[in-house]
Amino acid sequence: MATSLLSEHRPPRSTASGDASAGRRRSRRRGRSDLRTALIFVAPALVGFVLFYLVPTIRGVYLSFTKFSILGTPQWIGVENYIKIFQDKLFWNSMGVTLEYVLLNIVVQTVVALGLALLMFHVAKSTVIRGILLLPYLVANVIVALLWFWMLDYQIGIVNQMLQWLGIPKVAFFGNGFWAIPTIAFVNVWRHMGYTALLLFAGLQAIPSHLYEVANLDGASRWQTFWRVTMPLLRPVLLLVLVVTVTGSFQIFDTVAVTTQGGPINASRVIQYYIYQRAFTQQDFGYGSALSVILFVILGIVAFLQMKFLRGNENDLA
Repeated sequence: MATSLLSEHRPPRSTASGDASAGRRRSRRRGRSDLRTALIFVAPALVGFVLFYLVPTIRGVYLSFTKFSILGTPQWIGVENYIKIFQDKLFWNSMGVTLEYVLLNIVVQTVVALGLALLMFHVAKSTVIRGILLLPYLVANVIVALLWFWMLDYQIGIVNQMLQWLGIPKVAFFGNGFWAIPTIAFVNVWRHMGYTALLLFAGLQAIPSHLYEVANLDGASRWQTFWRVTMPLLRPVLLLVLVVTVTGSFQIFDTVAVTTQGGPINASRVIQYYIYQRAFTQQDFGYGSALSVILFVILGIVAFLQMKFLRGNENDLA
């Protein structure tokens, strides 16, 4: 009797399987519709990426294996450009100069930006102050370079005038081989430190406040709290900042082009400026493309090592 009642209330097997298959078909149709909608929104960025990044990159790799000037046609020469590069003293000089700039820029900018972020988090609560810190980043890099080029001028620059008032000898900031790269690094730190500080400030805001309360109850000092709570939990954002700033530092060009143009005597000829000179000044696009490919590989390796050793795929909040 019970069996017959259950059988009366149980839906037919064919009906249940039909409903399931219909549900799967609706799910597939909805998935295809979502995919089409997503592709429509992504299409403009994808077209721009293909036209302005992917195609030029592929063509640049091809040209790196050729001898090519703008007035001729590419002639395939294999790896000859790369062999010349490793025998090129100017290439090694430009890499050394670039590394010097990267180290100065990254160390100083990260330390200053972290200090500013901590001040914004604990002291400066005003939105106006935070906006003022971001103002230098909103000015074009060429304008910033020109501004500091005039202010640091040996003859009429206000900085050297102030040094004279203080009884300190004037300094040829952009005209001295020792001071050229540190000065360029300082200019770019001044421009980017506010933006970097805001990124780190956002990371500080994401740290749960109860962790600081627990550290305070345990009797941890501010220094211990900073190293054992703040820094480990800030690591993902700090890694992002380091990857972006290191990649950008290797590609420094506009400040050098506006101020020193690689001088004095190659003291500030960074790799990007050397690529520009070989490709557009000397019309050797094949050699310039090979230099660009090497820089691309170096940046890829540096970013991979940063992600690997700073554990970019891990989250300490998990």
